[in-house]
Amino acid sequence: MIRLENLCKTHTLHGRRKIVARNIHATFPSGVSVGLLGRNGAGKSSLLEMIAGTLAPDRGQVVTTGTVSWPVGFSGSFHPDLTGAQNVRFVARIYGVDTRELLEFVEDFAEIGTHFDLPLRSYSSGMRSRLAFGCSMGIRFDTYLVDEVTSVGDALFRQKSERVFRARMAQSGAIVVSHSLGLLERLCEAGAVLEQGRLVYYPKIATAIAHYTAMLGLSREAAE
Repeated sequence: MIRLENLCKTHTLHGRRKIVARNIHATFPSGVSVGLLGRNGAGKSSLLEMIAGTLAPDRGQVVTTGTVSWPVGFSGSFHPDLTGAQNVRFVARIYGVDTRELLEFVEDFAEIGTHFDLPLRSYSSGMRSRLAFGCSMGIRFDTYLVDEVTSVGDALFRQKSERVFRARMAQSGAIVVSHSLGLLERLCEAGAVLEQGRLVYYPKIATAIAHYTAMLGLSREAAE
């Protein structure tokens, strides 16, 4: 379970204020996959970071039960001078999981070949995302935070990513950010819409998608 209690956050850039969270009260139930919808710049990624604990709210708090992943696909904590394999070993030690098992899982999943043993600074952005997604999926969490990462790679790799994610969802919950409404329908049971710092939670993803498309003033097809 993840509960947001009076959550407030404002970003200030070049003298301009952007409200991300305005006294948000919401609960994401345990074991439920939730699609998080909102316009570009609404603050969806910032909300995930606050839930993960990597971004501090201005006021309020995030209360969690069970383990929560870092935002899946986030590779900012990887060291650019270490190889992909060395970065995976480092993550395994931090989270106390079997190093060999995680290495084997990530190497097979990421499909980056010899680059696995090359410094991260030599990777393309797509390769970094594959490595980070594989690393995240290779560790069991009660709730996964996912930010657009399943769109990385070609069609076969995206299908593979969805299969792995679905397998994890058999025992875990998730909060998934994506602009692909079809993807959210396939992966999520519930939904939430973030707009102007307000968050509305819906037990059914179809209801959240209807809210989102109406908010944009677009048909379902045009919103994809």
